[in-house]
Amino acid sequence: MSYCTNLDCLRPQNSNISRFCNSCGQELLLKQRYRPLAVIGHGGFGRTFLAIDEHLPNQPKCAIKQLCFQEENTEIWHKAVTLFHQEALRLNELEHSQIPKLLAHFEQNQKFYIVEELVDGQTLAQELQQQGVFKEPQIWEILKSLLLTLQFIHSRQVIHRDIKPENIMRRSVQGDLVLIDFGVAKLATNTRRLRTGTIVGSPEYIAPEQMRGKALPASDLYSLGVTCIYLLTNVSPFDLFDITNDRWVWLEHLPANNTVSDRLCEILDKLIQNAVSQRFQSATEALQKLEQQPKKLLNISNYQTVSTIDYTHLRDLLAKGKWQLADRETWELMSQLLAKPKGSYIFSSDIEKIPCPDLQAINLLWVNYSHGRFGFSVQTLIYKNVNGDYGIFCHEVGWHIYNYSSANSEFNFSLKAPIGHLPSRIWIGGSQPWRYTNALAVKLTDCSIS
Repeated sequence: MSYCTNLDCLRPQNSNISRFCNSCGQELLLKQRYRPLAVIGHGGFGRTFLAIDEHLPNQPKCAIKQLCFQEENTEIWHKAVTLFHQEALRLNELEHSQIPKLLAHFEQNQKFYIVEELVDGQTLAQELQQQGVFKEPQIWEILKSLLLTLQFIHSRQVIHRDIKPENIMRRSVQGDLVLIDFGVAKLATNTRRLRTGTIVGSPEYIAPEQMRGKALPASDLYSLGVTCIYLLTNVSPFDLFDITNDRWVWLEHLPANNTVSDRLCEILDKLIQNAVSQRFQSATEALQKLEQQPKKLLNISNYQTVSTIDYTHLRDLLAKGKWQLADRETWELMSQLLAKPKGSYIFSSDIEKIPCPDLQAINLLWVNYSHGRFGFSVQTLIYKNVNGDYGIFCHEVGWHIYNYSSANSEFNFSLKAPIGHLPSRIWIGGSQPWRYTNALAVKLTDCSIS
């Protein structure tokens, strides 16, 4: 079947041998060689057709993008035409196995067309809807594959500017990933002379600097990171960011059966940093991080403790970066060690009763999985450095001087918290919380942990 590309045609379907549309009379072949068969996509700026190339013996299938939309605003029309031509230019410059190959670019009947290699497959957005949230191995695959593609296009001074699940396709046969839709791509400019330009891209995925019209290679890395956390959660990126506290909370939206290693969390968190300076600066740098050997989970079962308490759950929570749950688990473990009911307050006089090996086990887990930011020994070191001044200590670790009843409200359960901020003190009993901190410092010193 042939399909008429005339927007006003009432009956666009025609036979596969027709030269002209039986309904409107428009010529069916484009460039006298490409025969549209069916509409396979549409958007604000036009439609995409499945087509065949009749000039080649095997009549291979291809994809044809048609720029056509009713717009009275001349400025918007010219912008659309510019972007359309720009996509053809970029595709012509970027010959890569994971980028659709440009086959033709032309104007016909006052409409603009781009003919591309047909990527036979599904987008990651379609995969998500059909198969559910992605697992960690799938995210590693996406990162490795797309970072290599970004490394290539960035080396050609091109920034994609619209990376999202809808613009990443998986070929049905080979299974490799292809980056599509270079309509808003642009040449990179000298970062020392950035000029504010037009905001382009999809709002949920674009980096803060791109929202202000300044796109950098690191902006594509940000969009890739946001794409990954969306695929892991199936939650809108708008809802994965806590505006009030200016932080990502995507880990809190992970489905219960979807676990993510601390190594992947570290990489994703660095990709989606708001500040460009705190992000990976290039795809090459991100790839180097991916290639590093992962740290093994601490085998706490081999650690000699006095009690028979199992620290595996605490280890797993910390490995996943679930800091608040790990904090609560720490309280429960300390209560167990003291033979107290869950939720019991712990006083300074209780600290001496906790066996050193068990206290060391808890501390070791916190220090290991926070990369040295959190842990009892970290807090004790800060306390000693300020000569035991509890007020200064609280300021350094980001605590209030007094322990309020709304315990969790003062704590930031993320790696953005000050060094020594966790474990918290929500379990401290008594009217003088400084006594607990002092007793902990003494105990750690006696146990040779600090």
